[in-house]
Amino acid sequence: MKRRRGSSPEPGCLQAWAAENRDLAERWRAARCSGPGGAVKREVRQQRGSFGELLLRMRGLPAALATLPLELTVLYNSMLFTMGASDSAINEEAEGIHQGLLRVLEACGACGKDLSTEELWQKVLREVTVEELQAPLHRLGALQAAWWLAASRLGSTAGLFRLLSNAEDPGRARCNEGENELLSLLKAWRVPAEGASLPLVQSTEDLKEILCTATAFLQGLQELEAGNFPTALSLLQEAAGGFCSKRVLAQIYTCLGCCAQRMGKLQTALQHLKRALQVDFQCLPALSHVAAVYQELGETEAELQTLALLYEALEKNPPAAASSSPHFLIRTELPVRTPILASLLRHHHPSEVKYLLARRCLQDGRVADAVEHYLDFLSLLQEGLQQQVPLDGGSPLPRIPEVFLEAASALEQAGRHQDAITLCEEVISRTTDLIPRMLRVEERLQQPECPSPGTGPSQQKESLCCLAWRAAGYLHQGWAWATLGENKEAIIQFSRCLSDLLRVRVDGSGAEPAENLLPEVEVLQKIRLLSLIGRGTQFLELGRHKEALLDFQHGLQISPGDPAALPYLVEALWKLDRKPEAAARWQKFSRSSPGEDGQGRPLPLFLASCLQRAAFPRREDLARSIGDYLGT
Repeated sequence: MKRRRGSSPEPGCLQAWAAENRDLAERWRAARCSGPGGAVKREVRQQRGSFGELLLRMRGLPAALATLPLELTVLYNSMLFTMGASDSAINEEAEGIHQGLLRVLEACGACGKDLSTEELWQKVLREVTVEELQAPLHRLGALQAAWWLAASRLGSTAGLFRLLSNAEDPGRARCNEGENELLSLLKAWRVPAEGASLPLVQSTEDLKEILCTATAFLQGLQELEAGNFPTALSLLQEAAGGFCSKRVLAQIYTCLGCCAQRMGKLQTALQHLKRALQVDFQCLPALSHVAAVYQELGETEAELQTLALLYEALEKNPPAAASSSPHFLIRTELPVRTPILASLLRHHHPSEVKYLLARRCLQDGRVADAVEHYLDFLSLLQEGLQQQVPLDGGSPLPRIPEVFLEAASALEQAGRHQDAITLCEEVISRTTDLIPRMLRVEERLQQPECPSPGTGPSQQKESLCCLAWRAAGYLHQGWAWATLGENKEAIIQFSRCLSDLLRVRVDGSGAEPAENLLPEVEVLQKIRLLSLIGRGTQFLELGRHKEALLDFQHGLQISPGDPAALPYLVEALWKLDRKPEAAARWQKFSRSSPGEDGQGRPLPLFLASCLQRAAFPRREDLARSIGDYLGT
């Protein structure tokens, strides 16, 4: 390409600009040696402004080949401070680089006004052969790669380094079969030498190492998200051997642990996660993943100890914003910002961990511990938990009424029935005004074509949830009163539950398999069945056998062949002296294969205690009576 004809700036200007660049670079070296702190951050902001002003003065004159090496060096330094002053800057388009490439073409008598940044790079690297510009352009290319990696433009990054490698040696820009092309290109790229006359605030050699580590990390995360676990594992291991801070290394080991966990290699996952904590004991997301692995291994004691340790660590040292290393303006973590990484490294609020402790204790039958944790959590609610915890999709917290019902279930199992009744009353009173008088829904997993006026799909689902919570509150109260020996009060609460459930009309055949039902409809059906069983048992205790029989029959219409309802039906028939029918029903029930109860969609935890209470307690006695009757 022909050189542009024109005059260069006066030699004095060039020398003054070079001296200013050198002074600023030396000032930065002195500042970063003082260690982290507010002084370094202020220096970064000041240097950003100083380099920006110097660049503006240089660009105030027409582009000239004599000044371009210095101008591109100042641009490189300036953009490093732009990134160092604001981590979010890397998410924006690198406009400074675009303008720098246009200045290169201008100095060479060419134009690239309508070209994109990627097209500009192609044009510049293919057509500009001026020797003095090669090193500055390569440095700027590495900086551009950091921006493109942050935008997950891996193809653009690979294309750029393919061009850089071809510019150096056309025969060297190849990788062996099975190797990662982008990583191979980065490793093969020859870093231009740094001249003493044009000092840099961050060496290109360091930048290359950071790009290699960030690329392996980023691609490993992408493969992990895509489910290509062996490839993800290999790339993350490559990143773990790269150039990064201890904090980032701990994050990489955490991701390695998550990858191994998804591959089913749980012991390997534990090793990686423990390594993350050894590298950086403040990497608390690794601790939460350790608890998840222990849960998968079935080691409940270790899981609960880990959660307790996590809770204690969060209470003492709440997660703080990550501090930046004063030594590097571009760091490995800057280009690696993906939703999956944010998800894997999500910091839990102490209250979320407290809830997990409560839930896991309840699931494991540690009732006393569960009650303690639930009550601690409920006290946190009174301190304004909603303002402290983002209730997003990543939070383990369910809706607050569900937590109340779970706590009520724990209190019931601990024998604190009055407390359970009080908690349920809170749920009932808070949801009363949120449920429409009538609610019409489809039975199957599809939205109705013509929903009721003012009842869109999301509002309909919300109403179903509120109805389920309110009905479950009455259900728990019924069982609590039954345990206290208050049969009539129990019948009132079970009847209120059933009356509430009449508000919803389910359109469909009524014979849909459980897996095809809307989840909310399935929960409502289970609550109705449990309430009918509960009321029926109270009728039996009061000697009202016909009314009990009707409830058990209705329950079996809702859930034909249900192993919980059938024995109660047989007992009611037996007490009504309908012994032949009772014996026939029992024989048919005994010959049938065990039901698949519990193998379908899991029910909410707050129904677990009600399911246990509904289990028929006199199976052996009933079987013996019927056996004697049949003469066997």
